[in-house]
Amino acid sequence: MAQTWGNFFFSLLDYKTEKFVIAKNKKVGVLFRLFQLGVIGYLIGWVFIWKKGYQETEEAIQSSVVTKLKGIDFTNSSQFGLQLWGAEDYVIPPQGDRVFFIVTNYLVTPNQRLGFCPESPKVPDGFCTNDSECVEGQTVIAGHGVKTGRCLNDTGTCEIHGWCPVEHGHTPLEPMLAKAENFTVYVKNFIKFPKFAFSKSNVLPTTNSTYLKTCRYDKEHHPYCPIFLVGDVINRTGYNFQDMATKAKCNFIKIIMLCFFFFLIHTQGGSIAVAIEWNCDLDKDESQCNPEYSFTRLDSSENPQHSVTSGYNFRFARYYNDAEGQTYRNLFKVYGIRFDILVNGKAGKFSIIPTVINIGSGLALMGAGVFVCDMILLYMMNKSSFYRETKFEAITKKQPGKHRERKHVRHHGHHRQDGRHKREEKQAIEMQPLTSVSSQPNNNPEKPIQPTGSALKTHSPERKPQGTVTFRTQHATEKQTISPVSTLRTPRNQ
Repeated sequence: MAQTWGNFFFSLLDYKTEKFVIAKNKKVGVLFRLFQLGVIGYLIGWVFIWKKGYQETEEAIQSSVVTKLKGIDFTNSSQFGLQLWGAEDYVIPPQGDRVFFIVTNYLVTPNQRLGFCPESPKVPDGFCTNDSECVEGQTVIAGHGVKTGRCLNDTGTCEIHGWCPVEHGHTPLEPMLAKAENFTVYVKNFIKFPKFAFSKSNVLPTTNSTYLKTCRYDKEHHPYCPIFLVGDVINRTGYNFQDMATKAKCNFIKIIMLCFFFFLIHTQGGSIAVAIEWNCDLDKDESQCNPEYSFTRLDSSENPQHSVTSGYNFRFARYYNDAEGQTYRNLFKVYGIRFDILVNGKAGKFSIIPTVINIGSGLALMGAGVFVCDMILLYMMNKSSFYRETKFEAITKKQPGKHRERKHVRHHGHHRQDGRHKREEKQAIEMQPLTSVSSQPNNNPEKPIQPTGSALKTHSPERKPQGTVTFRTQHATEKQTISPVSTLRTPRNQ
C-alpha cells in the first residue's frame, strides 16, 4: 500500500508533453473544423463587431439636467372663479429639477382654520356609535386630526381637533387644465466621461437666439432640439393625455360590474420616465455621439383589479392671514403627471489591453474544441483503444545495448528496400566466373597470390593452401576464399 501511494506521488512529478497524432477520421475532423469556425465567428462577429471588445469602456457618466416648462391655461371654479395658471402655478417644484410635476386637475378646500369639527365619513377609523370609541387624544388613522372624546350622532363620526372643515368635495371628472398637453418641456442635459475627458450637451451649439423658441424635437431633422410637447411625450408611451388626466366615469353597468364589486377607481395622473441614452464610440467623430430618447409610463398596471395603484396625486396648502391676524389656509389636492428624467450612457475607445484579452480568451476557447474532440476520439469511437495506445506513450530510461538494437531494428525497417538491393548484388557477385590473379588491376589494395615454398614440393597428404581473391564491384568490395584452379607441380629432373 505504501509503495502504491509512493508511486502515485512520484507520478505527480512526471512531465506530460503533447504528442500530435493525425487521426484519419472525417467525422471528428468536420466537427473540429465547425467548432473552430463557430469560435472565430463568435470572436469576430459578437465580441469585436457587436460588443466592440477591442475598446476600453466607461459607464460612470456624470450628468446634469435642467428643465423648464412653458404654457398658460385658464380655470373656472366655484371657489375661486376665473383663474390664470402659468408655469409658476402648475409646476411643482418650480426650480427646474430632473423630477417635476405638472398639475392637470385639483380639488380645493378653502378657508381652513384650526378648530373642532367632525371627521370625514371617508375615514374608516373615524366612525363611532358612542363616546367610548373616540378616545381623547388619539390620532385618527389616515384622518385629519386628533379625537376629542366625543361622538357626533349627526355624522356618526368622532369629533376632531384640526384644520376645519376637513377636506370635502369631489374631484372634477374632466381635467381643469385640459390645455396642459400643449405645454412645452425643455430638457437641457450635460454629460461627461471623465476617463476620456469627453463632454457634450444635448442642445445644439448655435448663435441663433430664436432656434430654441421655435423648434420641436425630431429624431431625423432636429435631434439637438430638446423641446417636447407634453401630449407628444405621453403619446410616445402608448397612452393618451386625456385618459391620464381624466377620472373614469362609472355608469350603471360599471357601478354594478366594477365599482360595486371591486371598488375600482381609476385615479387621475401618472408617472412618466424620459430616458436619455448616450452611447458614444470615441473612435469615430464627435458628431456620431448623439442622445437617444425613450419614454415609458411607470405607474401602469396590467391587472385591472390593481388600477387603484395607478395615477399620481398629493396635497399642499397655501397659508394666509386675515385682517385680525388669524391664520387660515387653502388646501389643494392636485392630480397630474410626474416626469422623471433618467440619464444613462457608455463611452468606448480602442485599447490594446482588452483587445489582447479577448483574443486570448478566443484562443483558449479553441482548446475546448480540442478537448471535446479528444474525448470523442479516445472514449466514444469504436477504435478508441487504438487511438489511446497511439496517443499516449511513456518514455523511460533503457539500457544502451537494447537502445542500439531497437535503433538498428528501426533503421532496418526504414531501409528495408536498400537491404534487399544489397542481397541481390551479393548474389550477383557470387555468380560471376573466377578470374586469374594476374587479371587484378594494379590499384587493387590486396596483394596478388604468391606461391609459397611448400607449393614446389611433391604431393603430400597435407591440406593445400588456399588463395584469397578480391572482387571489386560497383557498389562494394567483398573477399572470398577459393581453392586454386590447378595444382602447382615441381618440374621433373632432367
